[in-house]
Amino acid sequence: MRRFQAYSTAHCELQLPDYHPFPKYKYRAVAEALQGELEVRAAPAIAWEALTLAHTPEYLHKLQNEGLNRQEAHKVGLPWTQSLLTRALHAAGGTLAATHEALHNGLGMNLAGGTHHAYPDRAEGYCIFNDVAVAIANLRAEGWRGRVLIVDLDAHQGNGTAVFFRADPLVFTLSLHAERNYPLKKEQSDLDVGLEDQTGDAEYLRALEAALDTAFAFRPELVFYNAGVDVLAGDRFGRLALSLEGLAARDQQVFARVQTAQVPLVLVMGGGYNRDPNLTVSGHAQTYRLALQMG
Repeated sequence: MRRFQAYSTAHCELQLPDYHPFPKYKYRAVAEALQGELEVRAAPAIAWEALTLAHTPEYLHKLQNEGLNRQEAHKVGLPWTQSLLTRALHAAGGTLAATHEALHNGLGMNLAGGTHHAYPDRAEGYCIFNDVAVAIANLRAEGWRGRVLIVDLDAHQGNGTAVFFRADPLVFTLSLHAERNYPLKKEQSDLDVGLEDQTGDAEYLRALEAALDTAFAFRPELVFYNAGVDVLAGDRFGRLALSLEGLAARDQQVFARVQTAQVPLVLVMGGGYNRDPNLTVSGHAQTYRLALQMG
């Protein structure tokens, strides 16, 4: 079996107060959990020129020269530091590198990314750059013009991603999320499926099967999968109630569709904020292991 590689931001130190709920621990822990099963590489920092293909010049200029003010940082939920910007550059670079890997070898993996709340002109919800939007914009600049499907199964709607592609006929956005969850104001994806709080395995998997029927009818030539594990029961911010077994069944549904369609897959991490940190790490590692089985 071929030994795949994955990109990681574990080498990026994010400066946060000890009490902050952002799970910075998981990026190193997931990389360590998978170390013997794939080649973990440090995600490269993305070039600012690559970001200009997706994000507005005004927004990027502000980040480079001023940073976020207190009100903007509050909306992101993270204090503005140089370490935050550095880590965001490497997370976006990891997704772009994983995208090139997927087009060459069928599967590309970033042990970070999935920052789907970032808009073209602003940061929101722990997200500075929209890594998937940036990757797609760079593919197009390189001459790739295929149809793209974004399967976003994080517990929160991919509002920024929906805005990036709302008028793009070559990108289909699917978001399956907790309806009463953040963001309060939802954007319009190509297909939004909002679930009730505490939705469990059986109901979730039924809803996903129907959603994937619609999404793969788009006949994608490349799939991005935001595989957030904040859908697990006990997550601080997820509001859903999947078991680890249900999470595995979710991932297997997606991977089976990708295999049937015979298209490249880019896997990004998404959210995971469980009250049990070990469950967050186990859930993420399980997803990547299942992807490796597909490869």
